[in-house]
Amino acid sequence: MAKRVIIVGGGWAGSAAALCARKAGAEEVILLERTDSLLGTGLVGGIMRNNGRMTATEEMIAMGGGDLFEVCDRNSRHVNFSFPGHKHASLYDVAKIEPVVKRYLLEKGVEIWNFSRFTEVDVRDGSIVAVYLESGDRVEGDVFVDTTGSCGAQTLCTDNGNGCVMCVIRCPTFGPRVSLVGKVGIKEKAGKKPDGSFGAMSGSCKLSKETLAPHIREELERTGMVMVPMPEHMINRKKLGVKACAQYALSEYAENVILLDTGHAKLMSPFVPLHQLNQLPGLEEARYVDPYAGTVGNSMRFTDLSPRDDAMKVEGNIDNLFCGGEKAGLLVGHTEAIVTGVLGGHNAVRALAGKDPIILPDSISIGDAVSHVREEMETERGLKTKFTFSGSVYFERMKEKGLYTTDKDAIVKRVKKAGLEDVFNQRVM
Repeated sequence: MAKRVIIVGGGWAGSAAALCARKAGAEEVILLERTDSLLGTGLVGGIMRNNGRMTATEEMIAMGGGDLFEVCDRNSRHVNFSFPGHKHASLYDVAKIEPVVKRYLLEKGVEIWNFSRFTEVDVRDGSIVAVYLESGDRVEGDVFVDTTGSCGAQTLCTDNGNGCVMCVIRCPTFGPRVSLVGKVGIKEKAGKKPDGSFGAMSGSCKLSKETLAPHIREELERTGMVMVPMPEHMINRKKLGVKACAQYALSEYAENVILLDTGHAKLMSPFVPLHQLNQLPGLEEARYVDPYAGTVGNSMRFTDLSPRDDAMKVEGNIDNLFCGGEKAGLLVGHTEAIVTGVLGGHNAVRALAGKDPIILPDSISIGDAVSHVREEMETERGLKTKFTFSGSVYFERMKEKGLYTTDKDAIVKRVKKAGLEDVFNQRVM
């Protein structure tokens, strides 16, 4: 009987896990996504390859797990450009990337089930044997990967944020996110803001490009970025401390409206009141498209973080459960979601094949990040910190350890020395 891998959650991590599970030889891979679209917050993100993400991206390509990075490269609007605090960035088109990724996964043999919200789980003798969908359907599997993320439900945004802001997660329409790890009774952790309250606010919004003044729109599309200074009385530096994206908690993001061209206009702030935004030259008619209530805030993230080892296996009373993405800890960003998703999906198949998992060494920046974040989350300080290859404390660690480089040949040599060249392209069953 064919072995079946079930991935719960179709964001960047789930898409990467599903793809890598197929490449590792799983005969059946089912990707369950509660909404009508894949990629989750990737539908409003778009930033790749900035700072240390360049290193992590090239490491994963050298290890054979870089398919989704190459898909993004082929669908980028701007490449190798800089914006405050960030170098050699790429911006994929958030309006076009989802169908491209979906087609790629389908071509590789992944089954994609949209409108498939998981609600309950069947556990027997320490293993998950099936999940139940809101529709009542029972979906059986041999190994499971939780990539449900850490956004929502509405109560999270109400209790720890500014209420439901009608974001791309769309809890009122498709139902709130449900944690597979939580449903099997494993105690999860929650990230904290500097003041000790739970969660963190998504760090950017989308504006409709058509609502910007023509000269703003033209500059944005030509260069990839526009900066509009904020008058002193509108500057709110307190917002920098609430962001999930600590790499953008720089003074430039409080003192200016910074827009990036991701198909829409990506506003690099967790929120700006619309009446203030409309007082700025060129933004007099600007309107939010995500979240629609971007005047008051953004979605909350980073609760329900899974205890896991460095192979992405969830630790606890279940023997066939792996994770990836924000479930894997306080790792912020699409690159971080993809690399942990690849590792979780691949090791899930290795477990089915009875083989030892791949644990990346700390000579590889991805391996160092995976182990470092796990260790830091055991501390109160670590739970108040956000980690990313692209800035803040982890990027500084990369530089201190000599892991950050944009030299592709050096990265390939690093991967070869670790014996990991093309490892994620190899079938294990």
